[in-house]
Formats: sequence, structure tokens, C-alpha cells
Amino acid sequence: MTAVSWRDWSCDVTVAVTDATALSRARGVVERELRAMDAAASRFRADSELTQVNTAPGRLHHVSPLLAEAVAAALRAAELTDGLVDPTLGRDIAALGYDQDIEVVRRRPARPGHTRADRPSHGWRDVHLDGDLLLVPVGLALDLGATAKALTADRAAAAVNRLTGSPVLVSIGGDVAAVGEAEWELLLSERPDDHDPRPLTTYDGGIATSSTLARRWTVDGTELHHLLDPRTRLPAVSPWRTVTVAAATCLAANTASTAAVVLGHDAPAWLTARGLPARLVARDGSVTRVGGWVSEAAA
Repeated sequence: MTAVSWRDWSCDVTVAVTDATALSRARGVVERELRAMDAAASRFRADSELTQVNTAPGRLHHVSPLLAEAVAAALRAAELTDGLVDPTLGRDIAALGYDQDIEVVRRRPARPGHTRADRPSHGWRDVHLDGDLLLVPVGLALDLGATAKALTADRAAAAVNRLTGSPVLVSIGGDVAAVGEAEWELLLSERPDDHDPRPLTTYDGGIATSSTLARRWTVDGTELHHLLDPRTRLPAVSPWRTVTVAAATCLAANTASTAAVVLGHDAPAWLTARGLPARLVARDGSVTRVGGWVSEAAA
């Protein structure tokens, strides 16, 4: 195994391949996928397709195949979780202060307080996507952040495998996609400065971690995080500080891990019913494992 890492999207990006001669090409593929998704789905770029859609709600937009794919993935995540993962909270997260790249938000001077966006009369079911035609109702703005990151990991890993033939692992901010017959050893950490990472072995498929610890900022002395509960439109108050899920794809894993944080105490039963191996870390650091997740001591 040979790997290379760098920073992009305000997170660590890693690509690993079993064929060392494929590493340079693999990195190029991942970088292209990152750039393409950023241009399509970033809500922090004035020139992104998503920004154009969000600034003109109520109009029918012709969008690129990539943005259509990202929106379809987000709407499917909402459907599978009965709205626990909601892509229409863009106005809410911006009103709470997360309206630029997280590194910019953290460097801002203290703000006097935050506001809440008006409660919209529409919801995610009212977003219409038909081929390349997208309509977002007035009062809503899309935020595809979580699902788009996981989708990009899946797309990048599949593209590297097609181009090089090498088994590959792609990690974007801890959202991991692996394609090809290979065994990968990962270190599972809750945050970049975690000095006690846990070993984890993965194969072809996806692993994603959702956490209330990583993307945080302070407004009026209150520390906020980026995982909103659609029922309150505020940062989720959850017994879990971190949830890691393994699934067939990174997108499926991310959908489940995000839903689990928002769902709270019912998350273990919800994950078990769906046959998803998961590791949930409570606010006090205690660990709950479900769905056949092997304990670190047994690994």
C-alpha cells in the first residue's frame, strides 16, 4: 500500500493504492473530483452552481449532471431517514453563522448573537428534480455538505479504480470509500488532534464518521456545531458526540451516521434494524457497538 495526503475542503484528504505506480494518477483523479464537486455544490462559492440555485429560489434551473447527482443523493438520504438528514437547511445553518468555509468562520471576531431563519412553509419533499431540471421552493436553500463529501469519496474511488485497475481507498475528512479487493487498516479518530486513535480494518465499501466535535464555532459565547436537527433547525442535542458507520458505500454510511447523531437515544435500535455495523461514542466517552461492529480489543 502506498498513500499520499493533503488538505482540501478544510479537511485531510488521503488516497491510497496497492499499486505504487498508480499513486500519482490516483491523486490527480481525486483532485479533479474535488474541484468538480466544489464548483457544482459548494455553498461558499459565489460562482458555484448551487449558489446560483440558492440565490434564485422558485425558478426552474438547468443544472449539470454532477449537481443533479448530488441533489438526488441528498434527497434520497432524506427519504431513507424520514427527513433526519435534510438537505434544505441551508438558510438555517447560514443564519447560525456557518455561512463561509469553517476556517474563516472560526477566525471571525466574536459576534453579538445569532438569528434563526424564518420557518419555511416548504420542506425537502417540495424540492423537484427531473433530469437536469431543479426547482427549490422560495424560502429554502440547499446545503449538500455531508452527502456531497461522501458522494465525492465514492466517485473518486470508483474513478481511480477504473483508470488504474488498482484497489484504492479514498478518505475525505474521515469519509472513506474503498474499491477493489484489498484489506485496509485505518486509524479511527474523533478529531485531527486525537492522540488515542483506534485501529480499524475495512474492505470494499464505505465508512463514515459524523461528529459534533469537529466543525464547531462560537457565537455570543455559545459553541455551535454543524449537525442540525431538522425538527428544531438548531445544532442537534445528542447523547452521541461521534458515530461511525460501515455500509456498502460511503454515501450510505454517511447518511446513517448523520441520522444516528440526530436521532439520539434511539440510534442503536435504528442502526441495528438496518443491519449497519456502527460505533457510537457518548458524550462521556463510553462506547456502544451495534450491528456486529468488532470491539477494538478483539480486533
